[in-house]
Amino acid sequence: MKGAVIFLIVFVIFLAITLAYAELPPGNMISDAVNIDLTVEWSGFAVRTLTSAIFNGVIYGVIAWLIFSIVEKVRKR
Repeated sequence: MKGAVIFLIVFVIFLAITLAYAELPPGNMISDAVNIDLTVEWSGFAVRTLTSAIFNGVIYGVIAWLIFSIVEKVRKR
């Protein structure tokens, strides 16, 4: 359960960071590879920025969750 909380916290942080700075990798590279149109907007944000933010949140959230899980397993020994 703690791992899910860590994932959600990191997800929200990187989602917000990417919405402020849309060129944060690897989300922007993935969005470019999928050929998302730069001119389409949704709720005032470019769709490319939103997809980059979601990709970054998930990727960095999973990385933080994996690090947390490994540290917890090592600490329990």
